[in-house]
This record gives sequence, C-alpha cells and structure tokens, in this order.
Amino acid sequence: MKLIEHYIMVEIRRLVAILVGFLIFIFASYSAQRYLTEAANGTLALEVVLDIVFYKVLIALEMLLPVGLYVSVGVALGQLYTDSEIVAITAVGGSPVRVYKAVMFLAIPLSIVVTIMSMYARPWAYTQIYQLEQQSQSELDISHLRAKKFNTNDSGRMILSEEINSDTNHLTDVLIYTSSGNKTNVYRAHSVDIIDPSPATPSVMLHSGTAYTLKHQGIDDSERIYRNLDLNLKPLTQSADDKRKAKSVVALLRSYEPADHAEVQWRESRGVNAFLMALLAIPLSRVKPRQGRFSTLLPLTVLFTVIFYGGNICRSLVASGYLSVNPGVWLVPILMLVGVIVLIARDFGLLQKLFR
Repeated sequence: MKLIEHYIMVEIRRLVAILVGFLIFIFASYSAQRYLTEAANGTLALEVVLDIVFYKVLIALEMLLPVGLYVSVGVALGQLYTDSEIVAITAVGGSPVRVYKAVMFLAIPLSIVVTIMSMYARPWAYTQIYQLEQQSQSELDISHLRAKKFNTNDSGRMILSEEINSDTNHLTDVLIYTSSGNKTNVYRAHSVDIIDPSPATPSVMLHSGTAYTLKHQGIDDSERIYRNLDLNLKPLTQSADDKRKAKSVVALLRSYEPADHAEVQWRESRGVNAFLMALLAIPLSRVKPRQGRFSTLLPLTVLFTVIFYGGNICRSLVASGYLSVNPGVWLVPILMLVGVIVLIARDFGLLQKLFR
C-alpha cells in the first residue's frame, strides 16, 4: 500500500473508532435508561436489562458503523483540504483516484461486516429480545411485580397490589385492568393467588371482589360480585412487524407478503448503502483552505437525512403495496450509485470531455 493511501486511511480510521465508540456509548446509555425505567415500574425483570441493551446495541451497529465511516471520511478529508494537504498531493502528481482507493480500502470490509450483521445478527438479536421481553412481561412472576405500583405490559394489562408475597404467590388488595377488542375489564379483589404464571396461559384466582365490564360502545356495562373467580389473562403477543424483524432471510424469501420482501431488501441493501455513503462523502468533504473541517457537517447531515428517510419511505411503500418490489427498497441505493458515478466523472474531468 502506498504512503498517501496509508496516511489517509490512518486519519479516517482514527475518527471512525472515536465516533463509533461515542455513538455506541450514547445509544447504550439511552437504551439502559429506558429499560431500567421499565424495570423500576415493574414492567420488565431487572436481570434481563443488560442482555436487552447488548442486543439493542448489536442491532444498532448496522446503522452506527456506516454513519461513523461516512462522517469520518467527510471530516478527515475536510481537514486535509483545510490544511492544503490534498492540494499538495495533487501538485506532486497525485490523482484523485488515490483518495477514492484509500476510502474503498476501509469501506469494502466495513460494508461486508454490515451486510453480515444485517442479514444474520440483526434477526437473531431481535429474536433474543422478544423472547426476553415476552418471558418478563407476560409471566406473572412475583419477582417482576412491584407493590403499590402500576405493573403494566405491552398487551395493555395493568396490575396494582397493596402487598405482594413472593413466597406464596399471593397478592393483597388488588386491582387488575385488561382491555381487548371493544370492551374493558376491571377487577377489584381482596386477594389474588397466581395459578399459572406461564406466558402462554397466564391465570389467577381472585377472592372476594367485584368485576366490571365496560363496553366501548353502547350501554351494556355490567357489574358482578364474586367470592372466587378464576381469571384467564390475555397472553402477550408479538405484532406482525416484530415477528418480521426476527424472521430469517430464508423465511422472508419464501414469503409472498410485500412487507416481507421490503424487510429482506432492507437487510440486503445495508452494506451497499454503507459503501456508497462513504464514496459520496468524498466530494462533500471539499472545503476551501481555512474554512474549517467541520464546515462539511451541514451537507453531510442533509444528504444522510435524505438517504435515511428515503430508505424508510421506500420500505413503507413496498410493504403497503404502493411501490413495486422491483426496484423497491433498492431505489435509494440505485440513486446513490448514479450520484457517485456523476461525482466521480466530475472529479476526473469526464463531464467536461463529454460536453466539450
């Protein structure tokens, strides 16, 4: 490897390590704060928080790594332009192709890593998260419940108890709220025994209380006083979107659903996007001497916003059937490739020769 390419790569690689490390720390801190809050509210078991945060960071790497390289290329090359080092390289006969080569030496292996993570690590991590959340949120394990707090889960169930005895699975002075379809059920009980804490068939036995059924429409509300009531609670179920994120690539390819095709195209295009974003950052890094290397951040931010939201919009349109699966989500990478070709042609003077 030649000296110029090595020098440029060292500058970019140093910034990538710093920026990606910082982004991982920020994202992990945010995720930890979110899930620790759920644990404090009794909606999530405390012992699974660290595992979920790890899986969340693993999922986020498919976005954090490309962003880190993209910004690092723009800032590092911007610094070289500011210090007139690129001008000096060009003055001694260095071609712009050497800058592109240096960036590609970093972008190609990183894009391969991102593709592998998106295709295989991402669905595996989602599967682990959903299993942990379902086990923690749908099981009526006493250790997951907090006395004198609203213990809720994603299915909308809420349990409030004055006292909780973890040894006997017994709750005292209990209020249970459930909602499904067009009605809401509220149960007031002097005491409750947890009969079955399993995720699939959670059930409890209520003693000495009142049950209220409230219709969302009409006036068919009812009230029932009971001595003992065996209550089968609604298990926690995953949404279709959640299940899709955890599906393997093979399962998605076998499906005929447009949303599944959108998901697999999204995964396949992550590595290509990472590579093309790094190349697009090269022309955007050009600044005038003494202008400041961080002056490139505005155009970099604008372009990233367009790419990010453009990809999400295409995925939503494909999933809803408003956009054909060909090119589908690949529409954004195709437009990015066209932009890269045009910018490279401009850098090498091909556009001037073409329109001369």
